[in-house]
Amino acid sequence: MQFQIENKEYIELNKLLKILNLVESGGQANMFITEGEAIVNNEIETRKRKKLRVGDIIEFNGYTIEITK
Repeated sequence: MQFQIENKEYIELNKLLKILNLVESGGQANMFITEGEAIVNNEIETRKRKKLRVGDIIEFNGYTIEITK
């Protein structure tokens, strides 16, 4: 799956999961992230507000998301 960033330089990880409806709420996104459930560019990411930019690859709950422009 791809997520296109428009008019911004980045999107925060917790917001991405919420926008794509991969979690029920922002609080749930934060919980999953701090528990190490999100992988960014093949590394476990625990920063809720990790800035994702074009080219980043996110793996979460069986989904792979590529950030595009």
